[in-house]
Amino acid sequence: MELRVLNYFLTVAREKTISRAAEVLHLSQPTLSKQLKELEEELGVQLFIRGNREITLTEEGIYLQNRGQEILSLVEVTTTNLKATSVVSGKITFGSGETEGFSRIASLIHTLIAQYPDIKVELYSGNADDVLEKLDKGLLDFGLVIDPVSKQKYEYHQLTQQDQWGLLVNNEHPLAAKKRVTTQDIRDIPLLISNQSLVDNQLTQWLGTNLDYFNIVGTYNLLYNASLMVKENVASALCLDGIINTKGTNLTFIPLFPELSTTINIIWKKHRTLSNAANQFLNLLQ
Repeated sequence: MELRVLNYFLTVAREKTISRAAEVLHLSQPTLSKQLKELEEELGVQLFIRGNREITLTEEGIYLQNRGQEILSLVEVTTTNLKATSVVSGKITFGSGETEGFSRIASLIHTLIAQYPDIKVELYSGNADDVLEKLDKGLLDFGLVIDPVSKQKYEYHQLTQQDQWGLLVNNEHPLAAKKRVTTQDIRDIPLLISNQSLVDNQLTQWLGTNLDYFNIVGTYNLLYNASLMVKENVASALCLDGIINTKGTNLTFIPLFPELSTTINIIWKKHRTLSNAANQFLNLLQ
């Protein structure tokens, strides 16, 4: 499968019609249709269902669309970084969970770009599971992850800053006036928790029992939308401090007691050859 044809496919998937895609690609409709038909024959699957007005992707087409976008993104980053010669340039890709610890990366990037203004950065936000998956696929150079995270496959640098767990509540909630909350305080209230795979273990240890004994009404991967649920008093969210700015809102963050804090790490894949730009970032970090 040629990258050129993959780009044709992704353009059709985005534009929804052969005619619009052909205009974008500056191809004739017959030429584009022929390329897509040959792609389906090469892969041995049907990628499109052609309707009266728009085309619809099959399950195989959706899969190719998702992976194809990742492939072209990786090619773009690789090509950009290989073009760097005597001038330190290229793109550095960072993935991060929601944490105030990202300010450390931001500070390093500021210093790096001041020294090497041709360097560009690309940021991806997601929980640790998302970031690790993209690191494994080579789509990210570095990840900022909040423990607990399995780091056997990665090099890492632990930040001195720690994040503190607590409860985000609506100001009308009975717990809003408390300075800290305990396991007993939250046992019966509706809760939203992170869906990160290893967070359950950390919270279970703090709670002293299985999460099944608590009123978990939902999960989140990034906190912003969950905070909107808290604003509507649907539930309270077990989360990290500093992610949501509660000043001037109807929200309050209450630390857990006993205190539950977690470490933050910048990680990168072992035995991976980093670009010149990424190595310059690593030199600043270390």
